[in-house]
Amino acid sequence: MYDVTIVGTGVIGTFIARELARYDLKILLLDKENDISAGTTKANTAIIHAGFDAKENSKMSHFNVQGNAMFDKVCEELDVPFERIGSLVVAFTEEDMKTIEELYNRGLKAGVPDMEILTSEQIKEMEPNLSNEIKGALYAKTAGVIGPWELAIALAENALENDVELKLNTEVLDIIKKDDSYRIITNNEDIDTKVIINCAGVFGDKINNMISNNKVNIVPKKGQYYLLDKTARDLVNTVIFQCPTANGKGIVVTPTIHGNIIVGPDSEVIENKADTSTTKDNLMYVAETAKLSVPNIPFNQVITTFSGVRAEPESGDFIIEEVEDAPGFINAIGIKSPGLSASPAIAKYVVELVDKSLDGLKEKTDYNPCRREMIRFNELSDEEKNKLIKENPMYGNVICRCETITEAEIVDAIHRKAGATSVDGIKKRVRPGMGRCQGGFCMPRVMEILAREENKKIDDIVKDRLNSKILIGKTK
Repeated sequence: MYDVTIVGTGVIGTFIARELARYDLKILLLDKENDISAGTTKANTAIIHAGFDAKENSKMSHFNVQGNAMFDKVCEELDVPFERIGSLVVAFTEEDMKTIEELYNRGLKAGVPDMEILTSEQIKEMEPNLSNEIKGALYAKTAGVIGPWELAIALAENALENDVELKLNTEVLDIIKKDDSYRIITNNEDIDTKVIINCAGVFGDKINNMISNNKVNIVPKKGQYYLLDKTARDLVNTVIFQCPTANGKGIVVTPTIHGNIIVGPDSEVIENKADTSTTKDNLMYVAETAKLSVPNIPFNQVITTFSGVRAEPESGDFIIEEVEDAPGFINAIGIKSPGLSASPAIAKYVVELVDKSLDGLKEKTDYNPCRREMIRFNELSDEEKNKLIKENPMYGNVICRCETITEAEIVDAIHRKAGATSVDGIKKRVRPGMGRCQGGFCMPRVMEILAREENKKIDDIVKDRLNSKILIGKTK
């Protein structure tokens, strides 16, 4: 019998797992996919928002402002790259300037620090590549960029280091309410638990509706993106938003934490929650709209396009609560943007709900909030690199030339807690395949290392999901 079972290993589920790991509990983290962060967390704009955009007195606003302030400490403890580069919401018309004023005042009421409204001259000084048509902008210094999947993986790793259990490839098929607990029926086994925390992203409504008469509907919205090569990094220095509309925060042009430029997303309601395809028409719309902010985006330097599906709650706000007709069943769903920014504060609040549900939690004396440091070879000095190579020659074997990722880093990513078992799992943890060639050269070497370290045949190595075979047989 588990005390708590968390369904979903995106950034919300893994943050909650890590926060609950502080207490004397038997905790299970489970997901139907083959790896951590396989849903919305894997494909989004990777921005930590300042907190001025969400409606007043909403959960989105409350948790965004709280969560933003928590990222410096969390990322230091987990050795996750994070940088506060600031954001600009740009205005093209007098009507847009009124929206800027509204956002500024909303941010003040919400407690967002370090905001100011800039003139077109001030903007040009900060961002010379922005459009000459921009009349002004809201500047928020506390906005930042991060690697969302790296954060979720680090959270899961730290949770497992503090005795949380992980079960992947485990799909919830049904939930049965018992006297003072629940039985979760999965494709692998039945799981008994006192508390369930539903963090199933776009499938959160399906999990809720298995147990509650208070039905929830999550509308999946797809957003498509361009990713530009690092040669385009000097295009902008801050996160560039357009004025928000009913469909969201508009098309964004922003640096990534690893030195690329990301452009997108659009917003399209879809029926299939697993649809992450991209289309010519949608990408053309993203490109043309982005050019309004940054006219000279070098789309000839695109290294990949992708899409992500976000969970749009019909209520328009996060759903974070114990379900009325199912005591011990807690929802943390409908977490669209600014969900990533709000995630550490959401986790703290969910722990309070669990504390009430289980009549009090007892803190551990041996909880460790810090995970083992990551060695990032390409960030080291020549002296540090030479020392490492002498200690472990695998650091001298560069597997991914685009990102300068070594064999030793890949081996470490496999053998850590919640370690990688697929090509994409390695890619998310230490970045081979994230560069200009998108794995064209390094993927076979990554597969060889995975097969060797996992003691598998190379044709058993998958790209991502269990059925995503790369090799199916020999040709000669």
